[in-house]
Amino acid sequence: METSHLHPHLVDKEDIPQLKFAHEDVLTDKIEKVKRLHDLKWAAHLGNEYHGKVNILFQTETGDVKRVETTIWAYDQDFVTLKSGTVMPVRCIISIEHI
Repeated sequence: METSHLHPHLVDKEDIPQLKFAHEDVLTDKIEKVKRLHDLKWAAHLGNEYHGKVNILFQTETGDVKRVETTIWAYDQDFVTLKSGTVMPVRCIISIEHI
């Protein structure tokens, strides 16, 4: 059964290091990639200034869509650092939304 983007499986941030991610970006549109970086900047500010949480919708190597509720502490072009030091690749992120 395929996981829907409407109801992705919720995972704990501590489980992310055990997941595998594709080497290709899940987003193909340049505008979507720019929006993702903008949203990461906003989420990092929210996390550092207000300890605000976000939902990160992401895709694994097998194509499963998952969601994690967390605080983003830092990011760069390639990786995102979540609360507790968990790191995940930017290329696997579909979207970031405020909780």
